[in-house]
Amino acid sequence: MTDDSAEWAQRLAANREEKDQFFAEHRQSPIPPEERDDFDGLDYYQPDPDYRVTATVTVHDDPDPVEMETTNGPAVRYLRIVTFSFELDGESYDLHGYRQEGEDGAIFVPFRDKTTGQATYENGRYMELEPDRELDDGDEITLDFNLAYSPFCAFSETFACPLPPEENWLETTVEAGERAP
Repeated sequence: MTDDSAEWAQRLAANREEKDQFFAEHRQSPIPPEERDDFDGLDYYQPDPDYRVTATVTVHDDPDPVEMETTNGPAVRYLRIVTFSFELDGESYDLHGYRQEGEDGAIFVPFRDKTTGQATYENGRYMELEPDRELDDGDEITLDFNLAYSPFCAFSETFACPLPPEENWLETTVEAGERAP
């Protein structure tokens, strides 16, 4: 392991430990209070640097609105602000990134893949990207599927979570990140 990949693996382990602690102890945890004593951590795939891919950015200057159905409630409107083009297992794929109108900050990347409903949550998983600056066409960023997570609605029906739109359904297996709860 190179220093960079060792550092990445340490950051990923720390991130997972922090999340497990939040789920076990925090009052805003999606784990119902009566189940927290039995919670012994989330189930993750082993960290795999092959699921850290370089993606080329296409910015949508005039973003199209996308209505996303939710697990429990009305649809939510997002704007498709960016497309990430990348290769995984020798094949080319696109994933779209979204924000709600008027929001800044993290780019929301909901997706499904061939593990969805099998080894991972039945309604898909999420990633959030927080670039340190505005993205431009042609920029290259790292998509790290090891950070893919199940939304809160996977743990409690009290949450309404956006479902990944069909344009973000990957025709491949992504064995990285969180497994089904």
